[in-house]
Amino acid sequence: MSLNIIVLAKQVPDTRNVGKDAMKEDGTINRAALPAIFNPEDLNALEQALHLKDANPGSTITLLTMGLPRAAEIIREAIYRGADSGIVLTDRVLGGADTLATSYSLAQAVKKFGNYDIILGGRQAIDGDTAQVGPQIAEKLGIPQVTYAEEILDLKDGFVTVKRRLENGVETVKAPLPCVVTVNGSAADCRPRNAMRVQKYKFAVSPSEVAKLTDRQKEIVENRPYLQLQEWGAAFVDADPEQIGFAGSPTKVKSIENVVFTAKESRVLDDDDAAIEDLVKELIANHTIG
Repeated sequence: MSLNIIVLAKQVPDTRNVGKDAMKEDGTINRAALPAIFNPEDLNALEQALHLKDANPGSTITLLTMGLPRAAEIIREAIYRGADSGIVLTDRVLGGADTLATSYSLAQAVKKFGNYDIILGGRQAIDGDTAQVGPQIAEKLGIPQVTYAEEILDLKDGFVTVKRRLENGVETVKAPLPCVVTVNGSAADCRPRNAMRVQKYKFAVSPSEVAKLTDRQKEIVENRPYLQLQEWGAAFVDADPEQIGFAGSPTKVKSIENVVFTAKESRVLDDDDAAIEDLVKELIANHTIG
């Protein structure tokens, strides 16, 4: 059977390179000042989608991402690895969204997309670590959800069978389609780029990126529809202005404090069990540990 697969992905700040300009005064991330990467666990989700596509000829994978126009970069990255197309949900009024507003906006985009069989996404994004968006999208769409997925074992007869990796072991569950599945970082790594696909899709662009192309590149994109990535705004997905961006985000940052750890004192211990035991007792007593 052929499947219509949606992969939710996010372009996130590279948390390995956080500097002094990483946060704005209003408490939101200054994404323009940070290097951007494909959220790691979303790549794990993409690999599960590609496995499904391999096993079900005729299936298509559409990457859906919400963010700045430059988020089209991860759509190209996904296409290089085997996805078919992508949509950038981008609009100034979507800025500053917390998980509630983000999940609402993405759910509206999924509804606009229409016919789909399964939605896959990473368990969480490294810039928030909430693991809330995927489950919230499922709730807003009114469909089942499977979280902490490590492997999709089977998909047939309208059901998907998933192995979940939990804190104390694994479990296998079955859910009816359509459903949302969020994938752990312990799942299989995503396959590398395919050189032939890189050559074929290197000029794939969203409408916001067309102006950066040369005249020759614009002509190529115009004559090859598969290079034309979609870009949707809030109005296009019929989003309620009160439920998106800052307006739809009940989570507010009250204050930001930079914490710098400094050592007040140091102590050198002999290789003596009694001395180590005394130090541990002292640390417990002053609530440093325990």
